[in-house]
Amino acid sequence: MSKLITTEGKEQRAKNRGKSVLFYIVCCMFFVLTSTLLLFHSFTLVSSEPNCDSPAIGDIDYCLEKIQREIDALKPAHEYNKKELSDLEAQIASLTKRINALSAQLKETEKNLTQREEDLAYAKRIFEEKTKNHYKFIRFYDAFSAFIASSDASEAFREINFRQKAADEDRKTMGKYATDIDKLEADKASLEKNQKSLTSVKAGVAKRADFLEGEVAKTETYLTTLSSKQQALIAQKEAGFQTSVGETPPTLEPCSGPPGSSNFCDPGFRPAYAAFSFGAPHRTGLSQYGAYGRAKLGQNAETILADYFQGSSLNKGYSVPATIGVSGYGRLAFEDNYLLGIYEVPESWGDNGGFEALKAQAVAARSYALAVTNGGSGTICTTEACQVYKPQLKSGKWAQAVRDTRGWVLIKDGAPAKAYYASTSGGFTISQWGWTGIKDAKGGDWPNQAYEKISASPWFYKGWYKSRGGATCGKSNPWLTGQQTADIINAWQVLYKGGGDTGRISPVDTACWGGNPYSISELAGIGGYTSVDSVSVVYANSGSTQTILLGTNKGSINISGDEFKKAFNLRAPGYIGLKSSLFNIEKL
Repeated sequence: MSKLITTEGKEQRAKNRGKSVLFYIVCCMFFVLTSTLLLFHSFTLVSSEPNCDSPAIGDIDYCLEKIQREIDALKPAHEYNKKELSDLEAQIASLTKRINALSAQLKETEKNLTQREEDLAYAKRIFEEKTKNHYKFIRFYDAFSAFIASSDASEAFREINFRQKAADEDRKTMGKYATDIDKLEADKASLEKNQKSLTSVKAGVAKRADFLEGEVAKTETYLTTLSSKQQALIAQKEAGFQTSVGETPPTLEPCSGPPGSSNFCDPGFRPAYAAFSFGAPHRTGLSQYGAYGRAKLGQNAETILADYFQGSSLNKGYSVPATIGVSGYGRLAFEDNYLLGIYEVPESWGDNGGFEALKAQAVAARSYALAVTNGGSGTICTTEACQVYKPQLKSGKWAQAVRDTRGWVLIKDGAPAKAYYASTSGGFTISQWGWTGIKDAKGGDWPNQAYEKISASPWFYKGWYKSRGGATCGKSNPWLTGQQTADIINAWQVLYKGGGDTGRISPVDTACWGGNPYSISELAGIGGYTSVDSVSVVYANSGSTQTILLGTNKGSINISGDEFKKAFNLRAPGYIGLKSSLFNIEKL
């Protein structure tokens, strides 16, 4: 026995040593892992994450994916909360209905109880009156005499028996009233108890519903915020090019032109469809390329300004301020510094028949600066959000245009006019001050003789398939297959005719866009469009695409320009998009 105990003790000590070694190893591993995590944590602390509140061009895709991940993470819990809230609201409605029914029943019971109590009191008064009369009868009735007179004995017995039966019936009636009252009292107590219980349950459910309603509202608000951020980011992606020409090189990207152009690339499949935008979203005021085309055809600055800024007048002797506030630079000399540093159109235009366009631009820039700074007393930013200013002042054709138009200011309502401008309007300039938009083409021959086409604007008729940062999402041209074009029609069907989840209308290439979009086959199962045979476009006189006419496997279909544009931009693959409400569809 002692040997056995010794052996077991050795085994126990060996086990203890093994545990100690294992504990030591675990501690070491924990230390190493903790140190690694701390080092990683310290690294992540110093790593800079893109600021998605004001993203740089290269960070837009990252921010879009981040927002989409947040939306995807919120949706399951949000949908569960909404369902639970809906169930609770239904439960509250049911409880309210039951409580209302109990209240009505309780009122009826109380009414019956009151009636029974009144009946009992009335019966009691009758019984008391009958008892009093019976007492008088017994007191004054000579029963002995009645028994002696055999003729009256039977009548006496009948009288006594009748009175006894009447008394018994009265007691039974009052007993029934009392029983009814007891039952009604019990029913009333039960109803009050049930009503109190249901009211308590309803209060608890309502409290939970109020909480969930708050959570749902907060989530809805947050999702709305994310959606607005997403829309803002998508708007940046759709911008595609600067709103003004600036000194940037032409964006004549390969394969973005229509058939017959030097920029056309054959996609290698048939049928093929592509959307080509006329100009940019901003189509108000002066078209810089339009002014350049007009100048090349001999129009002077005054004529150019009069056409683009109808409703204003040109004051050639305006008393301009000596200085103007410029963001980041303080107050600068207005004519001799600020205006000489405006980088909105290339100086080379002045050497290629476009000097009058430079003069028109100088007047627009001067007028706009005075308008947004309240006559020069405020501050203007230096980016394309206002006007591009650089401290490297120009001394060539631009400086000459500024000097030649010194003091020229467009006036509207007695003050400098906010003279908007953009690079390309697509050949239609939209009204700035209530006048009808103009067809910006020689002799009104649009699009063949559009001034922007004459000046070779790279954005006059262009298929967009890249983001502003140059991302392509695997697309080398803007052309779509017939199936992809039919897919956009199916997207339009869900967006405007119903039958599906509008939240799943997004590009199928989730590597670029994320989300949970319908597959092409899923969407075809809803809309039923599988092929497109023909396409044509109708333009409105206002300068927008009015109607898209499509021949499909389901017959001919007409889609408004605005609806098609929305469906196209939500569903077209990658970064393929329409930039303007004025566009055309080409078929190969």
